[in-house]
Amino acid sequence: MSDAHFRTPSGKPRARALGIPIGGEPGLWNAITDVPGLEVGYTTLIKGESARTGVTAIHPRGAARAGDPVAAGFHSFNGNGEMTGVSWIRESGTTAGPICITNTHAVGVAHQAICAWTSAHHPDVADAWMLPVVAETWDGYLNDINGGHVSVDLALEALTTATAGPAEEGSVGGGTGMNCYHFKGGSGTASRVVRYASTTHTVGVFVQANFGSRPELTIAGIPVGEALRDDDPMEELYAAPSGAGSVIGIVATDVPLLPDQCRAFARRMGHGIGRTGTSGSHFSGDLFLALSVADPGAFKAGYRTLFANEGHGYDELRFIPWGFLDPFFEAVVQATEEAVLNALVANEDMIGFRGHRSPALPRERVVELLRARGVVA
Repeated sequence: MSDAHFRTPSGKPRARALGIPIGGEPGLWNAITDVPGLEVGYTTLIKGESARTGVTAIHPRGAARAGDPVAAGFHSFNGNGEMTGVSWIRESGTTAGPICITNTHAVGVAHQAICAWTSAHHPDVADAWMLPVVAETWDGYLNDINGGHVSVDLALEALTTATAGPAEEGSVGGGTGMNCYHFKGGSGTASRVVRYASTTHTVGVFVQANFGSRPELTIAGIPVGEALRDDDPMEELYAAPSGAGSVIGIVATDVPLLPDQCRAFARRMGHGIGRTGTSGSHFSGDLFLALSVADPGAFKAGYRTLFANEGHGYDELRFIPWGFLDPFFEAVVQATEEAVLNALVANEDMIGFRGHRSPALPRERVVELLRARGVVA
């Protein structure tokens, strides 16, 4: 296995470094960036005592091909959250351009940044119309969420610095101020490769993990949360009911899919999240989006002929038959579970707004608990 499966680019441990058994075969980087062409960028803001926030940018086809729509499907597992652009996704089965993930009160800023970036880099797209996808989770425990820390320039930095290759995890980008199961949470990613006919496909997942109560936490099927309840400052200070929060999940793949099949991929993210223990709080925005970067140009042709007044035309879309999708559904579930665990493992304690503290997952204690149950050697 590649060292990237065990450590982030900055050297932080990932779930596999603890010996946690996780099913399926990961891609080269075990990240959403294993999907061909896809790029991820972060801007992380940690400043003073009140700024613990940032922006994550995802270019599904890469920044250079942002004007080529992808097949897309959206699923709301629980709706106490926001993801813009989903009305058009539901209507057309497509989305175009970059995706940003940030904090709850910065959605409008990131939306504006996508419009500005697209206008600068793809003016032909901007001259038509834009319905950008921007999603959020709440970082107000560690970050002064009303402090206006996220600016258009900050979001533009994430959009313009996005790259392929291994992706950093933990307290980076939009995940900087997030918490998961009342431990330090944030950004996590994973991937799986699946063989179909004579082709090897990649399923990549990215999560911004900010959900769950401490007792719920389950790792490799073992409920460990109850044994780790001794250091939970959020339980004492959180105004919302325990378990409140949110998770944004993005599935990207080079599997050729219909929009409804993308929606089926998005629904499976709920199973992956559930494997980590959560039952889904009423006060958690659990929103999932799945994208297929296959069939390049399949949707763009219709847009082009329409706006160029070139007359009628036909688009063509290739897809895997529904009856053969089960291995890909499994890959979504496996990668989603691992992405959440990576967000937890690749983290350290953080102190932020008003002195609030978020403890890191105690990795050694987790290993001891799993070893006692025979899960790790």
